[in-house]
Amino acid sequence: MIAILVATMAAFAASSIWYTAFGGLWARLSPAAAPSRPSAWRAGAEFARTLVLVAAFAALSAAVGVAGVPGSVGLALLLWAGFPAVILSGSVLHERVPVRLAALHAGDWLLKIVLVAAIMGA
Repeated sequence: MIAILVATMAAFAASSIWYTAFGGLWARLSPAAAPSRPSAWRAGAEFARTLVLVAAFAALSAAVGVAGVPGSVGLALLLWAGFPAVILSGSVLHERVPVRLAALHAGDWLLKIVLVAAIMGA
């Protein structure tokens, strides 16, 4: 349980830093870009979403018997390619989402899932 909370906090912080670093790009590409400081309920909702991601990753890792950092990171890369990357590429293909916006979100997902995997694998 401690690892899940640590991974959630780390992924939440990393994602916050990601979108702060690329906030100008995000604002230019998306009318839904968040204001400079999200409201408390949005931050709480994002933390909850990250907790669900970490708990799901932990459960899946345990179910398939993945252990250690290399195996966890390998699973993370597979999951990233199979889910967020596929969903985001579909948004580009079918909903006219700008490629750069989808890439921005894909990068955030890659950062989060690999960080979670490294923490959970350790």
